[in-house]
Amino acid sequence: MTAKSPTILALDFDGVVCDGLIEYFEVAWRTYCKIWSPAKDTPPDDLASRFYRLRPVIETGWEMPVLIKALVEGFSDAKILQEWVSIAPEILLADKLQAKDIGAKLDYLRDEWINTDLDGWLSLHRFYPGVVEKIKATITSEVKLFIVTTKEGRFVQQLLQQAGVDLPTAAIFGKEVKRPKYEILRELIQTADVKPVSLWFMEDRLKTLQLVQQQSDLGDVQLFLADWGYNTQPERDAAENDPRIQLISLSQFALYFSGWF
Repeated sequence: MTAKSPTILALDFDGVVCDGLIEYFEVAWRTYCKIWSPAKDTPPDDLASRFYRLRPVIETGWEMPVLIKALVEGFSDAKILQEWVSIAPEILLADKLQAKDIGAKLDYLRDEWINTDLDGWLSLHRFYPGVVEKIKATITSEVKLFIVTTKEGRFVQQLLQQAGVDLPTAAIFGKEVKRPKYEILRELIQTADVKPVSLWFMEDRLKTLQLVQQQSDLGDVQLFLADWGYNTQPERDAAENDPRIQLISLSQFALYFSGWF
């Protein structure tokens, strides 16, 4: 049974709090153009829609321009969904590229975009309905809220501030911490000032939740898969059949919150 309320709520950002698909594609395309120098600097008509559908395969930012490369090279959607873990490193190897270098270039281009056109960059993101209000309510409650994400923390803070959410830097664990999410959850439990700890972790990546499941000392963490995020129907079906993971909708998310205050 899931406890009625947590003492700590840990939320992923992309695909749980914020939908940045349009921005992801735009910055991924800019990065792709810088690395591979295509003949045309405008993407094919169907490329963005295919990228959106395949977003669930992406775990970290460097993979986004590589996904565009795979699509341009002619990989089918089905093959990418099934074999992305081998396709991405094959592309890196073929073009003698390093993931960290691609990630650094993408972050540089995103920073440049923010510095020259902040309003334009912010406008390509939207927060999922009701989530900002729930975050604000949580911040003013006894529940401790943290963002645990593979996105750069400074980008998360920019977006939250634009939405009127003042979350301390210490409550945002971004890509820069360079630790698996399950290690961050472990740290949140160990350093909590209220005991006993009831930690809820909400993600849109089934694989990430399964990694938490594998940690014997995190057996009490309540795990939720956000069905509105970047996941596929087979992943949602798997969550529904997993007694440790609860598949949750936006309306259920709001309902849980309403019971806390």
